[in-house]
Amino acid sequence: MPSPVLLLLRSPAARDGAPSGYDQVDPAAPVANALDLGITRGDGIFETITVIGGIPQALDAHLARLERSAAMLDLPAPDLPAWRSTVFAAVDAHTDVPEAFVKLLYSRGIEGSDAPTGWVWMQQSGDFTRERSEGIDVVLLDRGYPSTVAETSPWLLQGAKTLSYAINRAALREAKRRGADDVIFVSSDGVLLEGPTANVILKLGDRLVTPKPDLGILPGTTQHSVFDIAKLNGYATAYETLTPADLRRADAAWLVSSVRNAAPIRSVDGAPRALDAQLTASINSGLAARTT
Repeated sequence: MPSPVLLLLRSPAARDGAPSGYDQVDPAAPVANALDLGITRGDGIFETITVIGGIPQALDAHLARLERSAAMLDLPAPDLPAWRSTVFAAVDAHTDVPEAFVKLLYSRGIEGSDAPTGWVWMQQSGDFTRERSEGIDVVLLDRGYPSTVAETSPWLLQGAKTLSYAINRAALREAKRRGADDVIFVSSDGVLLEGPTANVILKLGDRLVTPKPDLGILPGTTQHSVFDIAKLNGYATAYETLTPADLRRADAAWLVSSVRNAAPIRSVDGAPRALDAQLTASINSGLAARTT
């Protein structure tokens, strides 16, 4: 496997007169400060962008979401042109591979320094052929919050892509303990939400439907692209309040994310469900063919 690429932004935040650019460093070198709040507190945000044929997919959407997450955490506004140029620099520095991903990480930096930290990491993606073709097994887990949490408790940062991923990782470990591959969270009042690292899409008749983003879920860049592809294939699309009953009655269902793309759901809590192999292949082909 080719070596990964690591670039450090000299000025990740938008500041007048600040030097721009980046430094490429050895990915095995100790470059992060042990007192960085991204490490000690998980106080930061990130984005993961798939790269196919040297093209960062949905880059504008990812940068817009980075900016949105930064605002939710009261981080300094990111210097989006600097982040964009660093993404392309990482792509240029990396060995050409069929699929890779670029991860953007933006932290508050060392406490009291008023200097955020930003770095870009790129490496070859794993092989998701099985997940994309054969499907995945999922379990439903209670998230512990009502579906109104984003409105009633914005300080819980639901819908921001933060570095605080301990709960998401714990949920995936619980899925493994139950013999499954992944998780779909359900709110405490019984509303279908999202996966730890993916959005849910259901096929209900001639419509593709996903949970509304105002339910405290992360707006999905890949989900948005899937809806664009669906419209080209004659499907209506909608954002709705969904329940596990909708998942059970759906003609097909997927978890979609930037690196794995569309993984069809073949079972929920051990109960098998139908796959739509033809539509899945069409969606994943469309995602791979994106040029922006």
